[in-house]
Amino acid sequence: MHAPATKIIPEDLLLMAYRSGIFPMADSRDDEDIYWVEPRDRAIIPLEEFRCSRSLAKVIRQDRFRVTCNHDFEGVIEACAAPREGHPESWISERIAASYRALHIAGHAHSIECWDGDRLVGGLYGVGFDHAFCGESMFSRATDASKVALAWLVALLRRGGYELLDCQFMTDHLASLGAVPVTRECYLERLTKAVMAGPAPSLPEVYASFAAGVSTGAGEGAVTVGSGAGSAPAVGVARGVGPLLSDTGLSSPGKLILQSLTQTS
Repeated sequence: MHAPATKIIPEDLLLMAYRSGIFPMADSRDDEDIYWVEPRDRAIIPLEEFRCSRSLAKVIRQDRFRVTCNHDFEGVIEACAAPREGHPESWISERIAASYRALHIAGHAHSIECWDGDRLVGGLYGVGFDHAFCGESMFSRATDASKVALAWLVALLRRGGYELLDCQFMTDHLASLGAVPVTRECYLERLTKAVMAGPAPSLPEVYASFAAGVSTGAGEGAVTVGSGAGSAPAVGVARGVGPLLSDTGLSSPGKLILQSLTQTS
């Protein structure tokens, strides 16, 4: 007999929950039940206040890792759900993982991956909608890999005109990178503003637009996002199809990312 298919959370229900400031969790990897969470205190990273230390900037500038977008969503979510030292259980149950895989296929969940050669050594994933991106989880199998992934995420969100990067719960690790706590009321105000702003370019579209501008030799200032000349192709991009910044021939994609992080609006 075949095992019953995992019952996923419907896409429209997940997106409605995120637009309301709520997200799902589970008690363990094998838990079939979920519960909905709305933290009293929320962690966000103001996109203009990301803290990039000198050591992290050096790692990014040196392109120590090859960084991709939506290239291995499955690998990222599996790594995030895997047991960790001191944390044998995971809130990412098989039902939750299956739900985000479906959301990824629908074009609403995205990943940033860091590679050492052909080995996936770090990354993160989250949900993008309107002008908001809600980070779900990150992992690292090499020093600074998750920090590099987060730095790239912030740079891409800034480039795409996003207004909110939600990190859910505050940790010392996130605080060192610029995360700040906000009350539930403050978070909902920011979330409402991001939702009311309407659709923004998706994370992979922004990533591809960087690559398109670089590969044509136009330089960062000529890269555009959205419709119009030089924009990233919308078809296929959400599933990782399209140019990768690491494969454009640019001597240092990381330098472009650092420039974006240091630019002021």
